[in-house]
Amino acid sequence: MGVAASRAAADKILSCGSADHQMAECPARRSARAKTALDAARAEAERIVRAAEAEADRMVRAAEAEVKEAEAAEKAEAEKKAAAAAAAAEVVKVEEAEVVVVKLEEEAAASGGPSGPPSALSQLDGDEQRPRQPGAGLAESTGAPPPVAAATKHDVADAAQGLHASGSDAGLASAKVKSDKELEKERKKAEKVAKLEAKKIRAAQLAAAPSKDKKTKEKKDEEVVPPYVEDTPPGHRKRIRPFDDANFKAYDPVAVESAWYDWWEKSGFFKPEFKADGKVKDAGSFVIVHPPPNVTGSLHMGHALGDSLQDLMIRWNRMKGKTTLWLPGCDHAGISTQSVVENMLWRRQQKTRHDLGRTAFVETVWEWKEDYHKRINKALTRMGGSFDWSREAFTMDANLSAAVVETFVKLHEEGVIYRANRLVNWCTKLNTALSNLEVSNKELTGRTLLDVPGYDKKVEFGVIVHFKYPVEGSDETLEVATTRVETMLGDTGIAVHPKDARYKHLVGKNAVHPFIPGRKLPIVADEYVDMEFGTGAVKLTPAHDPNDFTLGQRHKLQFINILTDDGLMNDNAGPYKGQKRFDVRYTIQDALKEKGLYVEKKDNPMKVPLCEKSKDVIEPIMKPQWWVRMKELAEPAMEAVRDGRIAIKPDTAERSYFRWLEDINDWCISRQLWWGHRCPVYFARVQGGTDMPEDKLWFSGRSREEAEKKAAAALPGKEFTLEQDEDVLDTWFSSGLWPFSTLGWPSKTHDLETLYPTSVLETGWDILFFWIARMITLGLKMTGKVPFKEVYCHSLVRDSEGRKMSKSLGNVIDPLDVISGIKLEDLHEKLHQGNLHPSEVQKAIKYQKTAFPDGIPQCGADALRFTMINATTGGADINLDVKIIHGYRKFCNKIFQATKYVLGCLPDGFTPAKNGSARGVTLAERWILHKMNSAARDINAALAEREFMRSTIIVYRYWYNELCDVYIENSKAILREGTDEERHSALQTLYTALEAALTMIHPFMPFITEEMWQRMPRRPGDETKSIMLARYPQYEAALDDGESETAYELVLGCTKAARSLMAEYSVKTDAQVIVQALNDKALGHCNRELASIRSLSGRAVKDMDVIGPSAPRPAGCVAYPVSTHAAVFLYVKGRVDMDAELAKAHKKLDKARMAAQKLEKILGDAGYQEKVSAAVQDADRQKLADARQEEQSFLETVKQFEQLKLE
Repeated sequence: MGVAASRAAADKILSCGSADHQMAECPARRSARAKTALDAARAEAERIVRAAEAEADRMVRAAEAEVKEAEAAEKAEAEKKAAAAAAAAEVVKVEEAEVVVVKLEEEAAASGGPSGPPSALSQLDGDEQRPRQPGAGLAESTGAPPPVAAATKHDVADAAQGLHASGSDAGLASAKVKSDKELEKERKKAEKVAKLEAKKIRAAQLAAAPSKDKKTKEKKDEEVVPPYVEDTPPGHRKRIRPFDDANFKAYDPVAVESAWYDWWEKSGFFKPEFKADGKVKDAGSFVIVHPPPNVTGSLHMGHALGDSLQDLMIRWNRMKGKTTLWLPGCDHAGISTQSVVENMLWRRQQKTRHDLGRTAFVETVWEWKEDYHKRINKALTRMGGSFDWSREAFTMDANLSAAVVETFVKLHEEGVIYRANRLVNWCTKLNTALSNLEVSNKELTGRTLLDVPGYDKKVEFGVIVHFKYPVEGSDETLEVATTRVETMLGDTGIAVHPKDARYKHLVGKNAVHPFIPGRKLPIVADEYVDMEFGTGAVKLTPAHDPNDFTLGQRHKLQFINILTDDGLMNDNAGPYKGQKRFDVRYTIQDALKEKGLYVEKKDNPMKVPLCEKSKDVIEPIMKPQWWVRMKELAEPAMEAVRDGRIAIKPDTAERSYFRWLEDINDWCISRQLWWGHRCPVYFARVQGGTDMPEDKLWFSGRSREEAEKKAAAALPGKEFTLEQDEDVLDTWFSSGLWPFSTLGWPSKTHDLETLYPTSVLETGWDILFFWIARMITLGLKMTGKVPFKEVYCHSLVRDSEGRKMSKSLGNVIDPLDVISGIKLEDLHEKLHQGNLHPSEVQKAIKYQKTAFPDGIPQCGADALRFTMINATTGGADINLDVKIIHGYRKFCNKIFQATKYVLGCLPDGFTPAKNGSARGVTLAERWILHKMNSAARDINAALAEREFMRSTIIVYRYWYNELCDVYIENSKAILREGTDEERHSALQTLYTALEAALTMIHPFMPFITEEMWQRMPRRPGDETKSIMLARYPQYEAALDDGESETAYELVLGCTKAARSLMAEYSVKTDAQVIVQALNDKALGHCNRELASIRSLSGRAVKDMDVIGPSAPRPAGCVAYPVSTHAAVFLYVKGRVDMDAELAKAHKKLDKARMAAQKLEKILGDAGYQEKVSAAVQDADRQKLADARQEEQSFLETVKQFEQLKLE
């Protein structure tokens, strides 16, 4: 309701009130007081109307908070019969608020937020909004506020009519002439009632707004779509169904993504193409060996991230005409797989691997591997990965096993692999040694109780225990301290600093062990000891501590192991034999107290080493193991990166790579497992014994026969038997050979000769040392070549709260669940089917209920892939929210609907031009072709530089902001009103722009692009079978048209200005818009493109005119400065509140003035003029000119409003 209408309504209500009052009283009883009261009521009504106009904005902002108080209105029911004039005026105020609500809604729709407004094409999209991404759309928003609920209006009407109704109540109400005080009291009461009613009305509005959308959606839901059933025979080209098919009326990822993969694979599109002579194509080759997932379960979102990036690169290079290969495979994952199978075996059958025996257990693991291998491959195919499955590898396949044997034997023969009895990281839970990289250190700030596998109660860590050793032959004691007091049972010495005066007299003497009879601990002097730390005396346990190991060797101390492989005390622990290590931690302190040797216990910050797989506390234990000398392998690996043969991205990963290799230790490669590559080395057990060192009695061989020959040569005349080492090799040893073993090494195959080195190794930065560095060291050593030319390390994927994804937390997301969708109860069921402990299952269920209260919605593979690529910045870790993926499902819908619309525009028998290089007839065509060309240039550059997030922004912007929101919208006017030549040209341009859009986004979204591309007519002579083999869009100089871009940007600027003005001033219909060109060139553009400007400005525009630079400023209008080339005016006289708008204009004027002054200050700075390039200065001067133009425009607006107030 407008201001004038509001006044009329108020006057009408007041006049009605006056008439009713007269009916109740005879003219003789009418007094001067009544007249005064009536005049006061009319004045008060006028004041309320004015207040409503001024306070409307404030009411809208406060309404949401006040809704909560709306229930208080119930208490005011008895007061509804109050003064009609005030109540009616407040109703007017509410109606004015509705107008402001509409205005704010349209402002929000026009500004679009971070995603931009929906386009007119969104009529095809239903109620969906675009996902997050910058970009301003231009098409029309037609939302209208919901009507006030009828019941609410009825309540307000009742309140007003109660005073005007005939009958006894009315007569009583007016029988007595009221005093000024009584009238004022009633006026305030009426105002209060009206405010409460306003709250109820606003609450009804807020409730009604979503209900309108809900009704629309419910109506859509009523249209039951049958489940999609694929009728294409497996491996055949998909049978294309028409868009009027129930499953293709709207975007459905199940229907769109069905059948294509089998056809791609069966057609051989994934295989590398070679020339007739067997060499790679002239464009070159691009090869990625897929980082092999572990066969321990399902894939997770980290895999989805890496696979999306790799397939993007593979498909992009294939479309550029290169010989491409993405080689798939799985890793046997020794420790992980054996641990999972052992847990499963115990939970299901209460058996250990020892109950089965080695052969039967390994067979069980193979069965597990086959099952989960298939699941992994299913997920990879559902995601659209263009793998050459004919070359699939597994680390325990025959050829890869042969590569492992060849590498071990060769390195053993050269002495690079050797055997030594050293301290290793021992996991008592898994009963195996671990490399340093398989151990994580938990930081503790002080006393902490930790869960340890095999213990019912938590174990104390983060403390240091002080106790005393008696000195032999004296009453003296020597105080020491330790964080692992149980290891004192393995102590064989005490070290002090040679210059420490406190202990000089004790050096050379012995301490006596209080619990192990006969064991003496030599007291030695060593500068390693820090005199200032603790007591200055250090207990030495050479067989259980890395630092003590070195001191023990230096001072020739005994190395006494006190632990069994299971973490129990052995015979060397004396009376504690058979007890658990951490039980002894407590009992030994009690024993020390009994002997008077206990001193104290203090908090102590420390690191606790934990097994990455079992979470057991690692014990350093002496074990004979196989080791690789890494120093001599590390230097060539560093040199390969320094000289540019290998590029590691991002830079942070490269720095980490050097830091680790520069300080590398020898690598323990043997594992006490059953699942894996058994060490190809044999121990010669000589009859009658031999004087040879034990490490010389080990013989490696590619076969037992080869090992026997080596042993016979080394042991002439000796009788011996060979026993193969029971241990297996570290999983990373075989994985380190992956880039060349998968291509056939050690055999000289065609793949190895033509496709090695590979192109890119893409993986997570967390396995930079585990895998990448080892592939480089072993690749250089075994082949003489780098294994790949580039390493790209992606970020880690975390949950929406930034936590590392863990099965025990329940936040691990299966990509298949995102693609297909899954109910919450089914998510819970998957937890029960896994290997989690029951307590962990409950914790995981709790998280799932919070994170996925409605389960995971169906998103499809294309949306999943695009989201993961978009999230890749090369920097920080990724906090993944499933809602974002679902948002990109709506982008897929946009692609589907836009393509459907364009195909619907093409007439029957339409034949596209032989090529898409025609510039187009209209300015809009030249603009979109220029944008298409620019997008092709920019996206190729972004992908080449591995700027993956930027590449998604480029293709998204082209699809959404440029093709859909602008050109498709503009083409409607051309197709409707243009000449035959213009219409034909527009159709050709529509085809070219859409074809480029589909091929450009294909590597990101392979399924929907194939589905849509196959529906398009082919250009003459084009026999390309699949979009994945089509030519990727490339920059063409002929389509570069900066002049048309500038001209059309003026059109878009004018459109944006018109829309913004209409939204800001709530002009929804009959808008009168004037475009003023500020120079002759702009005038020509605006006149020629008037139809486009009007079309893109929306349906609210009734009239649109163009005026020249010399024309006076249009009267009764507000202005929007586009640039120094144009300004747009909207006629608002009689349609807005002048005072409020004048205040807004003053604010904008002040803001524009400050911006101009800031630019002037920068441009006037002497340092700026000296240091900044001329091009940048020119650009800044243009910005200043635009800012001054904007300032002038707002100044004119202020003057215009002031003038309008006077008219």
